[in-house]
Amino acid sequence: MTQEIDLNGKLLIAMPGMQDPRFAHSVVFMCAHSDEGAMGLVVNKPTSDLRLRDLLEQLSIKSGPGARDLPVHFGGPVEHGRGFVLHEHGYQSVISTLDVNDDFAMTATMDILEDMAEGRGPGQVVMALGYAGWGPGQLEGEIAQNGWLTCEADADLVFNTADIDKWEAALNKLGINPLALSADAGHA
Repeated sequence: MTQEIDLNGKLLIAMPGMQDPRFAHSVVFMCAHSDEGAMGLVVNKPTSDLRLRDLLEQLSIKSGPGARDLPVHFGGPVEHGRGFVLHEHGYQSVISTLDVNDDFAMTATMDILEDMAEGRGPGQVVMALGYAGWGPGQLEGEIAQNGWLTCEADADLVFNTADIDKWEAALNKLGINPLALSADAGHA
Protein backbone atom coordinates (compact mmCIF):
# COMPACT_ATOMS: atom_id res chain seq x y z
CA MET A 1 0.00 0.00 0.00
CA THR A 2 1.42 3.38 -0.94
CA GLN A 3 1.09 6.27 1.42
CA GLU A 4 -1.19 8.87 -0.19
CA ILE A 5 -1.01 11.62 2.42
CA ASP A 6 1.89 12.98 4.44
CA LEU A 7 0.85 13.93 7.95
CA ASN A 8 4.31 14.66 9.36
CA GLY A 9 4.11 17.92 11.32
CA LYS A 10 0.34 18.22 10.84
CA LEU A 11 -2.46 18.31 13.41
CA LEU A 12 -5.20 15.72 13.69
CA ILE A 13 -8.46 17.13 15.03
CA ALA A 14 -10.87 14.60 16.51
CA MET A 15 -14.36 14.77 15.06
CA PRO A 16 -17.26 15.02 17.55
CA GLY A 17 -18.27 11.41 16.83
CA MET A 18 -14.84 10.00 17.82
CA GLN A 19 -15.55 6.49 19.13
CA ASP A 20 -12.52 6.28 21.44
CA PRO A 21 -13.24 8.46 24.52
CA ARG A 22 -9.49 8.93 25.13
CA PHE A 23 -9.40 10.99 21.94
CA ALA A 24 -12.64 12.97 22.32
CA HIS A 25 -11.96 16.62 21.40
CA SER A 26 -8.26 15.82 20.97
CA VAL A 27 -5.69 17.68 18.94
CA VAL A 28 -2.79 15.40 18.01
CA PHE A 29 0.52 16.70 16.68
CA MET A 30 1.89 14.16 14.20
CA CYS A 31 5.58 13.47 14.88
CA ALA A 32 6.01 10.66 12.34
CA HIS A 33 3.91 9.21 9.51
CA SER A 34 5.01 6.65 6.94
CA ASP A 35 3.92 3.40 5.30
CA GLU A 36 4.97 1.63 8.52
CA GLY A 37 2.48 3.57 10.68
CA ALA A 38 2.10 6.83 12.54
CA MET A 39 3.02 8.40 15.86
CA GLY A 40 1.69 11.59 17.43
CA LEU A 41 1.23 13.42 20.72
CA VAL A 42 -2.06 14.72 22.10
CA VAL A 43 -1.26 18.38 22.81
CA ASN A 44 -4.45 19.61 24.46
CA LYS A 45 -5.09 17.24 27.39
CA PRO A 46 -3.05 18.11 30.47
CA THR A 47 -3.14 15.57 33.27
CA SER A 48 -4.98 16.82 36.33
CA ASP A 49 -2.44 15.69 38.89
CA LEU A 50 1.05 15.75 37.36
CA ARG A 51 3.37 18.68 36.66
CA LEU A 52 6.94 18.76 35.37
CA ARG A 53 8.32 19.41 38.88
CA ASP A 54 6.61 16.19 40.08
CA LEU A 55 8.09 14.23 37.20
CA LEU A 56 11.57 15.63 37.85
CA GLU A 57 11.25 14.69 41.53
CA GLN A 58 10.15 11.13 40.64
CA LEU A 59 13.18 10.83 38.36
CA SER A 60 15.53 12.30 41.02
CA ILE A 61 16.42 15.23 38.77
CA LYS A 62 17.26 18.33 40.81
CA SER A 63 15.53 21.52 39.66
CA GLY A 64 17.61 24.66 39.37
CA PRO A 65 16.39 28.24 39.75
CA GLY A 66 15.60 28.53 36.02
CA ALA A 67 13.24 25.52 35.95
CA ARG A 68 9.70 26.19 34.76
CA ASP A 69 6.69 24.42 36.20
CA LEU A 70 4.80 23.02 33.22
CA PRO A 71 1.79 20.75 32.95
CA VAL A 72 2.35 17.18 31.81
CA HIS A 73 -0.07 16.13 29.06
CA PHE A 74 -1.73 12.80 28.26
CA GLY A 75 0.21 12.19 25.05
CA GLY A 76 -1.73 9.07 24.15
CA PRO A 77 -2.49 5.54 25.33
CA VAL A 78 0.72 3.87 24.10
CA GLU A 79 3.69 3.62 26.51
CA HIS A 80 1.98 5.98 28.97
CA GLY A 81 4.94 5.71 31.35
CA ARG A 82 7.35 7.14 28.78
CA GLY A 83 7.94 10.87 28.44
CA PHE A 84 8.05 12.88 25.22
CA VAL A 85 8.80 16.56 24.77
CA LEU A 86 7.46 18.30 21.69
CA HIS A 87 9.43 21.50 21.26
CA GLU A 88 10.57 24.26 18.95
CA HIS A 89 13.06 23.19 16.31
CA GLY A 90 16.10 25.07 17.70
CA TYR A 91 16.86 22.69 20.60
CA GLN A 92 18.89 19.53 19.94
CA SER A 93 19.47 16.79 22.50
CA VAL A 94 23.03 15.51 22.67
CA ILE A 95 21.55 11.98 22.54
CA SER A 96 18.65 12.07 20.07
CA THR A 97 16.10 14.55 18.73
CA LEU A 98 13.62 13.84 15.95
CA ASP A 99 13.41 16.85 13.64
CA VAL A 100 9.79 16.79 12.48
CA ASN A 101 10.01 19.87 10.23
CA ASP A 102 11.48 23.39 10.21
CA ASP A 103 9.33 24.45 13.19
CA PHE A 104 9.00 21.39 15.44
CA ALA A 105 11.13 18.65 16.95
CA MET A 106 10.51 15.90 19.51
CA THR A 107 12.89 14.53 22.12
CA ALA A 108 12.28 11.51 24.34
CA THR A 109 15.62 11.22 26.17
CA MET A 110 16.41 12.07 29.78
CA ASP A 111 18.88 14.85 28.90
CA ILE A 112 16.10 17.21 27.77
CA LEU A 113 14.49 16.91 31.21
CA GLU A 114 17.84 17.62 32.86
CA ASP A 115 18.27 20.68 30.61
CA MET A 116 14.73 21.85 31.38
CA ALA A 117 15.36 21.40 35.12
CA GLU A 118 18.34 23.75 34.79
CA GLY A 119 16.46 26.27 32.61
CA ARG A 120 18.58 25.39 29.54
CA GLY A 121 15.98 23.47 27.58
CA PRO A 122 13.83 24.65 24.70
CA GLY A 123 11.68 27.72 25.25
CA GLN A 124 8.47 26.36 23.76
CA VAL A 125 7.44 22.87 24.86
CA VAL A 126 4.58 20.47 25.37
CA MET A 127 5.55 17.75 27.86
CA ALA A 128 3.63 14.48 27.44
CA LEU A 129 3.46 10.98 28.87
CA GLY A 130 2.56 8.34 26.32
CA TYR A 131 1.83 8.71 22.64
CA ALA A 132 -0.81 7.95 20.05
CA GLY A 133 0.21 5.24 17.61
CA TRP A 134 -1.31 3.66 14.52
CA GLY A 135 -0.30 0.63 12.49
CA PRO A 136 0.14 0.64 8.70
CA GLY A 137 -2.96 2.13 7.04
CA GLN A 138 -4.88 2.40 10.34
CA LEU A 139 -4.83 6.19 10.60
CA GLU A 140 -5.69 6.62 6.92
CA GLY A 141 -8.72 4.38 7.53
CA GLU A 142 -9.82 6.45 10.53
CA ILE A 143 -9.52 9.64 8.43
CA ALA A 144 -11.52 8.03 5.61
CA GLN A 145 -14.23 7.11 8.16
CA ASN A 146 -14.48 10.78 9.22
CA GLY A 147 -12.76 10.21 12.58
CA TRP A 148 -10.22 13.00 12.10
CA LEU A 149 -9.75 16.26 10.27
CA THR A 150 -6.24 17.48 9.48
CA CYS A 151 -4.67 20.91 9.32
CA GLU A 152 -1.29 22.58 9.28
CA ALA A 153 0.35 22.87 12.69
CA ASP A 154 1.66 26.22 13.81
CA ALA A 155 3.74 27.00 16.88
CA ASP A 156 1.30 29.59 18.21
CA LEU A 157 -1.57 27.09 18.33
CA VAL A 158 0.54 24.22 19.70
CA PHE A 159 2.60 26.12 22.27
CA ASN A 160 0.76 29.36 23.10
CA THR A 161 -2.96 28.58 22.90
CA ALA A 162 -4.62 27.45 26.15
CA ASP A 163 -5.18 23.67 26.14
CA ILE A 164 -8.92 24.10 26.58
CA ASP A 165 -9.06 26.28 23.42
CA LYS A 166 -6.80 24.22 21.09
CA TRP A 167 -9.52 21.98 19.61
CA GLU A 168 -11.71 24.93 18.62
CA ALA A 169 -8.68 26.94 17.43
CA ALA A 170 -7.58 24.07 15.19
CA LEU A 171 -11.08 23.83 13.70
CA ASN A 172 -11.12 27.60 13.18
CA LYS A 173 -7.88 27.25 11.14
CA LEU A 174 -9.98 25.20 8.72
CA GLY A 175 -12.81 27.74 8.77
CA ILE A 176 -15.08 25.33 10.65
CA ASN A 177 -17.44 26.38 13.41
CA PRO A 178 -17.41 23.57 16.02
CA LEU A 179 -21.16 24.01 16.56
CA ALA A 180 -21.78 23.17 12.90
CA LEU A 181 -20.11 19.73 13.19
CA SER A 182 -22.32 16.70 13.60
CA ALA A 183 -21.38 13.73 15.74
CA ASP A 184 -22.93 11.45 13.13
CA ALA A 185 -20.66 10.48 10.25
CA GLY A 186 -22.42 10.09 6.94
CA HIS A 187 -21.75 9.51 3.29
CA ALA A 188 -23.46 11.24 0.40
